[in-house]
Amino acid sequence: MRLRGSMTAIITPFDGDGIDFAAFDRLIEAQVENGTHGLIVCGTTGESPTLDNSEHKKIVEHCVQRIKGRIPVIAGTGSNCTKKAVDMTRHAQDAGADAALVVTPYYNKPTQDGLLAHYGAIADSTDIPIIIYNIPGRCVVDMSVETMAKLAKHPRIIGVKDATGDITRVKKTAAACGADFIQLSGEDALIGEYMEEGGHGCIGVTANIAPALCAAMHNAWIAGDKTQFHKIADSLLPLHAAMFCETSPAPVKYAASRLGFGSEAVRLPLVPASAQARAKVDAALAALGLLAPENMKAHG
Repeated sequence: MRLRGSMTAIITPFDGDGIDFAAFDRLIEAQVENGTHGLIVCGTTGESPTLDNSEHKKIVEHCVQRIKGRIPVIAGTGSNCTKKAVDMTRHAQDAGADAALVVTPYYNKPTQDGLLAHYGAIADSTDIPIIIYNIPGRCVVDMSVETMAKLAKHPRIIGVKDATGDITRVKKTAAACGADFIQLSGEDALIGEYMEEGGHGCIGVTANIAPALCAAMHNAWIAGDKTQFHKIADSLLPLHAAMFCETSPAPVKYAASRLGFGSEAVRLPLVPASAQARAKVDAALAALGLLAPENMKAHG
């Protein structure tokens, strides 16, 4: 499977205590119409830690059914419980997702051998392609390049979402895991450097709000137009900063609400963006002209 370009870590809109599927559908359609290359559903940006299992599974099923194969759907299925991660990954497979994004186990702090056993158990128990999600800033544990190279030998472990912030990892990972091992940045603001080092795309938060720009940026890269790629990448830096001025996804959900994609509600222990964060988000949206409705198509 060829995964590259602008892959949106899509938010989960809430309506009171429930999921706002109408807003979710509008957001999905806007992503497709504006050229997004793939969707990641029920990731951290989708507030997977505060979704119960039933909600999580319904959202994955709904997204797959709504997309109808138009672009790849990658389901977040990770857990710090291997048994649960296997169950969620099997569900994503049965629901028709194209791949599973499996985060390194958080809080437990497994050793590198523990990581090998965890991912091996998931891959051996399912038939869906698996992308490793390495984000030591949230999970504490950092998967080494050597461990990743061992996992890359498994036919169903196909790539990594790298949120280490270490640009030097890209070439090291390619050398250890092979050129076909998919490398997707988990850091929006580093995409310029990441692609220059050999990356294949980005699983991003900002693409929720600026899908057309993010897609155009990656399309420029695919077409070999590095000048246009870096021009767009530089223009997006203030918006990236605004999306992470407070704990994600509070700022991006506020931005989405400003564009008509549901409420800004997040689930505890997160709280909505502060007044200061909202001002930063509004300024960044205005600077790119994104507050004008015609700049973001939304269809039900």
